[in-house]
Amino acid sequence: MSVESVLQRVATLEQALANPTALLAAAARSGGTAAPAETAPEAATPSGGSSFAEALQSASAGYQAPSPSASALATATGSSGVEPATAALAYPTLPSTYTGVAGGSTQPPYSASGLSGLSVAGSPTPTLGSTAGTGNTGARIVAIAESQIGQSEQPPGSNESPAIAQYRSATAGAMPGAPWCAYFASWAARQAGAPLGAQGEGLGSVSEIWSWAQSSGRAIPNGPGVVPQPGDLIVFGGEHVGIVKDVLPNGDIQTVEGNYENKVAQNTRTPTEATGYVNMN
Repeated sequence: MSVESVLQRVATLEQALANPTALLAAAARSGGTAAPAETAPEAATPSGGSSFAEALQSASAGYQAPSPSASALATATGSSGVEPATAALAYPTLPSTYTGVAGGSTQPPYSASGLSGLSVAGSPTPTLGSTAGTGNTGARIVAIAESQIGQSEQPPGSNESPAIAQYRSATAGAMPGAPWCAYFASWAARQAGAPLGAQGEGLGSVSEIWSWAQSSGRAIPNGPGVVPQPGDLIVFGGEHVGIVKDVLPNGDIQTVEGNYENKVAQNTRTPTEATGYVNMN
């Protein structure tokens, strides 16, 4: 094809682009739409001439096809063209507190709330010398010991609780987790204004209590006709010590004992069970 033919075709294309309405009308009259033109191989460019691509670019210069509207785009694509909003990812929230650490709770072996329960039935916790001058020493010891009935180890068998920690405070050098019947007796005596020991330091074992009682003239070996008084300490060899509450008409002895079945408990003993008593009156 010659350059002249190409230029003529370009002129025709320019005219059609200048009046697209006429071009559409002509197509309608022909009863159909024009088939897409096949891509022709690039024509040889004569020396000193213009290529077909350059001519086409020149003819279409300044022409800008209208941008399709959003509705037209939706019609053509079958969608609104708008990406749906991405749903927010939901992650489970860990609870603010949880148990299960080391197979159990993070709580200590006993509750600190037990510190407010050192006295029973709402009675105030006895303090050192608070009952001094109220009756005799033995009666004060009994009243203080009875106020603690029900205090127990937490957990059982541990020799520990907030109350037991308080009982230990009456004995110098007391050891946490140690058997505490002597600590309880020392605490009750101290609260009544009659601390155990040569210096009032408290005594942490039954053997120490008995040795002190012997050296101070307070030891009473058990035997026929021996009747203790309320407030005296009741000693069972070197193993256990309690506090005499009273003596029943049949001779049995009611006691208050710390570390009896893991708690402070009231008990009844026969006259022959004890090996001796410590006079606290």
